[in-house]
Amino acid sequence: MSKPDKIGEPNPQEAFLLACWECKTELGRDAALPEHFCHECGKVQPLPGESDYFQFFGLTKKLGLNGEELEKLFHQLSWKLHPDRFHNATTFERELSMERTAALNDAYRVLRDPVKRTEYLLRLEGVRKEGEVKQQAPPDLLEEVFELNEHLEELRGAKQSGGDERTLDDLRHQLEKAREAFQQKMDGLLEELAAAFARWDELAEKNSKDSAAKSVALDGLNEILNRHNYIRNLVEKVKDELES
Repeated sequence: MSKPDKIGEPNPQEAFLLACWECKTELGRDAALPEHFCHECGKVQPLPGESDYFQFFGLTKKLGLNGEELEKLFHQLSWKLHPDRFHNATTFERELSMERTAALNDAYRVLRDPVKRTEYLLRLEGVRKEGEVKQQAPPDLLEEVFELNEHLEELRGAKQSGGDERTLDDLRHQLEKAREAFQQKMDGLLEELAAAFARWDELAEKNSKDSAAKSVALDGLNEILNRHNYIRNLVEKVKDELES
């Protein structure tokens, strides 16, 4: 960010302030009430270094979010934080607005998607690392996965050898049927994942300190997500081959 326009304005790279940078009013730290603006003078505030995407929207770390309510919150904040509203403000305030808007877009992109939302929560809870994508082959699908990979190899081989169009169409048809079957399984895992949200959300609602119960809930979410990611990878491989 550029240097502040006025003497006394803070460097936004410094630690997050406990008071408004403009009027010095003390700011609360209730995670359910994120202070994007000072409640006294209305100035947009620097991002807290310890915040997360749930806190950004004033939400507890619950997975069963209402998509319509989240979208409504997004549009409200987007309007309030949009840089166009700060075109007459100082350079410092405009940059704070852009910083908050970028964070808002990132938070909404993650939280509106149930899979990304779950992956994000697992990172916050230390179950996954940043950028880590885990996959787990469902044991009950190993035979179907083996057949799918055989069909993929047959289609690739037929393409390379210049197979006739009828043979290629038959192989594509087999792969398309397999893709549809795995897509249904992936949809089923999404339903299973949504059902598992309730176990975690109950603990979050109570602000539970039961680490064993939280660990069980997180492990369950992680296992479902790993199976989902594995099948999603298969579906994408088939799609790419059919479209190539």
